[in-house]
Amino acid sequence: MDTLKLGPNGGLIYCIEYLEKNIDWLQTQLCKFKDHYLLFDCPGQVELYTHHKSVKNIFAQLLKWDFRLAAVHLVDAHYCCDPSKFVSVLLTSLSTMLQVELPHVNVLSKVDLIQQYGKMAFNIDFYTDVLDVEYLLDRLQDDPFTAKFKQFNKALCGVVDDYSLVSFNTLNIQDRDSILRVLKVVDKANGYVFGDAEKRDLYSLMSSAVGAEFEYLKTADVRERCGKLPVALSVNCDDHLISFQVRRVVQGA
Repeated sequence: MDTLKLGPNGGLIYCIEYLEKNIDWLQTQLCKFKDHYLLFDCPGQVELYTHHKSVKNIFAQLLKWDFRLAAVHLVDAHYCCDPSKFVSVLLTSLSTMLQVELPHVNVLSKVDLIQQYGKMAFNIDFYTDVLDVEYLLDRLQDDPFTAKFKQFNKALCGVVDDYSLVSFNTLNIQDRDSILRVLKVVDKANGYVFGDAEKRDLYSLMSSAVGAEFEYLKTADVRERCGKLPVALSVNCDDHLISFQVRRVVQGA
């Protein structure tokens, strides 16, 4: 940065372009790790993934080298408390998915801290499943600044709804089950679950590869933390027979 007189953003772009031009060096380094599960911790500058082509080209070369890739996009969950910021997150996620062209997993991280930033306008399922973004338009009208861009906001929400590609998983780094759920989704996305190193019994194959998981359980911990869990669901698995029981939760009991 000092030599080329670049700022932080320019420095990152220069480094990624330099890596692309010296991709043989990357191949040499990766060849040292045969049969490993590799994690690439990429910089957080969104321009690298929304419209700059160097990262996309590097990923494409990794695919040619027979690497099974999946992109994991971490987003702070507190953006759910601000409708305008959440719409921005949706557009960033959608742009990245279309540009990078990899199996993509979006994750709302730090869900254990979400209540510290205010109340969400809707239940957590609305934000994870991205059910109908236009419902956020009424909330945007409450802000004098965004109210005057009503038609523009409506068009942006329409783009997200028309593609219907964006959804989120939740992650609480303090919760082991939450981490395992996200890991299972990523393993399914990159194809690791179909590899020889993974346990191949019927239940694990169905739950990981096919995705046989109760949707209710994916965000149950977040709903409970936000006080929006009217029922409790218990699941018992006995060999290949799966039974479940729903019981009412008595507040204060």
